[in-house]
Amino acid sequence: MKVWIKYLIGIALGVITAVLLPADSVSGASVITFLTELFVRFGRYLVVPIVFSSAIVAINKLRTSKILLKSTAWTFGFIIVSSLLLAFVGLLSILIVRLPRIPITNELAGEIAGIDVKALILSLFPESAFSALKDGSFLLVSFLFGCLIGWESASELTVFKPVFALADSLSQLFYHISVFFTEILAVFSIAIMCNWTITFRTAFATGIYTPLIVMLLCDFILIVCVIYPILIRVVCHDPRPYRVLYASLAPMMLAFISGDSNLVLPLTIRHGKESLGIKRRSSGFSYPLFSVFARGGSAIVVIISFIMIWRSYTALRIPFNDISWLFFTAFGLSFLLGAIPNGGAFILLTIICTKYGKGFETSYLLLQPAAVILCSFATLFDTATAMFGSYVVSVKTKMVEHHTIHHFI
Repeated sequence: MKVWIKYLIGIALGVITAVLLPADSVSGASVITFLTELFVRFGRYLVVPIVFSSAIVAINKLRTSKILLKSTAWTFGFIIVSSLLLAFVGLLSILIVRLPRIPITNELAGEIAGIDVKALILSLFPESAFSALKDGSFLLVSFLFGCLIGWESASELTVFKPVFALADSLSQLFYHISVFFTEILAVFSIAIMCNWTITFRTAFATGIYTPLIVMLLCDFILIVCVIYPILIRVVCHDPRPYRVLYASLAPMMLAFISGDSNLVLPLTIRHGKESLGIKRRSSGFSYPLFSVFARGGSAIVVIISFIMIWRSYTALRIPFNDISWLFFTAFGLSFLLGAIPNGGAFILLTIICTKYGKGFETSYLLLQPAAVILCSFATLFDTATAMFGSYVVSVKTKMVEHHTIHHFI
């Protein structure tokens, strides 16, 4: 059975379980929440070991084959272009289509989250290098440590051959274990989807956020079914770009129900290797970078959300200068969300509202009941970007062995 079918069945069973569970069952909801947290931690268990060991192998191979610079250029080029593209699509769609107003609430704001840029930079170099393997949220820390080892091990291939051999073996070992984990996670997706449905069904039942959901869904279809396939066709000269979309089905399902970019990373790496044929030296380098920096999904969600909030407060047109500020602020801050694998979109919205001021400091509360769906769509966009982007990088660096579609997992 195809992996995406397993996840689809798990999601369907999760929805059915949530529907059958009494709405006022506090104990039932508590159990589902606990199981979801347990299963998410289970799914993220091997993320750091895979990222660290694969980074050593990838950097070593890319340096010795003299395509590290090319891989870096294509990776960050696609990250920047895709983030700009997502932000522009979101801005254009919300300016063309005027969504219904959201009723104003009188909820009190809690503690406002923020992004400490200095702390993020300092966290890249902890007091001990081995502490880099302890942070399970900010994957750039362990990835950078792996890159340093991979870079140096490529300088003296004979001397450091045992180091590379150990990293290579560990990378393959962790990958094979993660295959088992991703299979089990298809079963665990029942609880994850059940918890997602319970969390959001009250807000969904009101119908207030339905137009917002429809717009995000339409933008997603436009991106993954039209724009990204065209990019694949033009940049890679691939006559069958929808193969990438098909290979992305299971990762996108898990991304949507979990809203966790780190949780979905082993599944994207697996589909990149076994479905798209992306070699480990490319996937070990590009996928972690996409997971950390390609957060344009948060930008598109925040831009649409903020303008919807603006129109809920006033009938006045938002000034062009403010639109420009919103666009470039959301775009720029999206690159700093790497340490927030879950919930980054709503945190970015609170930051935008706070920095904008003019009475909008707590306006993000209008969308607080829909925070789960906003973060789900943001992660969905980001996962699609990682799948399409990593494929582009592998094709342009000739690090892919194409598989026929009936061999896709």
